[in-house]
Amino acid sequence: MTRRVLVIVGICVAVLLGVTVGTHRALAHKERHTPEQLKIFDEVFLEQVRIGDLLFHGDGETEKKMGVSLSKTGMACAMCHPFASDTHPYEFPKFQEQIEKFGTLRDMINWCIEKPQEGVRIDADSDAMKALEAYVYWANRGSRLDPGRH
Repeated sequence: MTRRVLVIVGICVAVLLGVTVGTHRALAHKERHTPEQLKIFDEVFLEQVRIGDLLFHGDGETEKKMGVSLSKTGMACAMCHPFASDTHPYEFPKFQEQIEKFGTLRDMINWCIEKPQEGVRIDADSDAMKALEAYVYWANRGSRLDPGRH
């Protein structure tokens, strides 16, 4: 079957089921989260922020636990970006001059690890990257999203 035929069949099925095509919105959560769930979500997030904060400020023990080597120069992310200032996470994704391509915050974190810090690039899906990203976003909370801006 061609894609066009599949789309037409899908529309016909939707009409037969009484779904209004184009106006029906799928919801990620049919019910609101409970205060208890939100508390758990916040605790998990803030634990990642704490780990990211330690990594960002060059805590060698945390690097060992996470299995990463973020710097061979003795530099930490915070030496150039105190409290994650001037990291602009709200501007990503965007064209980034240093890496000469359209990139994400994770790409830029790895560039900083590899270039000025002479560390070892970390996997974009690693727990260490997620913790660093959580810390940077947390430190810049309240900023207005403005992807693509310089």
